Amino acid sequence: METSSTHHIVESLTRAIVEHRLHPGTKLAEQKLADHFGVSRTLVRQALFQLSQNRLIRLEPARGAFVASPSVDEAKQVFAVRRMLEAEMTRAFVQQVSPAKIKALREHVAQERQAVDNQDVPGRTELLGDFHVRMAELMGNEVLAELLRELISRCALITLMYQSTHAAEHSNEEHAEIVKALAARDEALAVRLMNEHLLNVEQALTFDRKLPTNDISMALAS
Repeated sequence: METSSTHHIVESLTRAIVEHRLHPGTKLAEQKLADHFGVSRTLVRQALFQLSQNRLIRLEPARGAFVASPSVDEAKQVFAVRRMLEAEMTRAFVQQVSPAKIKALREHVAQERQAVDNQDVPGRTELLGDFHVRMAELMGNEVLAELLRELISRCALITLMYQSTHAAEHSNEEHAEIVKALAARDEALAVRLMNEHLLNVEQALTFDRKLPTNDISMALAS
């Protein structure tokens, strides 16, 4: 029961943030949330901790929890670093490609497609980011996988809030094309597709949006 309550709070707050119903910087008062969900502050605290792990909120000592305020500049810098890293990762992957690795990537791309089709916004965002981490894992390079997890999480909120369904579908299709090039051991094509893909993801993020509310009850009531 406790786990399902925590999960429900995490899902509700994630949706409110993703759907722009909660403004970056909004204070998430534990007692207000506990009253809204009809649960203890302990469960609210657990949910807020989970959201902080995903970088959707930030926890400040003695001040409380706030919806994260990611910087657009930070996101652009993250994508620049990712392009540098992932071009080399793609080259290295081609050198050690195997049928098992290609099968694993194709299965991942199929999961992405399902999340996109189901309009599962948090799920598709996580899976689309994890494609890149999965490549590093399949290469057995845990340091690279950790670096990519950290980089992707740094702009996770921006991607969640600003990536359209059309852009997510496009990302999934681009992943499928990258896997085809990897399977064909076409290094030049695979690197070009990866670079274009990361540029497309960054350029497809739309930063003009309606102003969300700072009122927690109103935001969660939708």
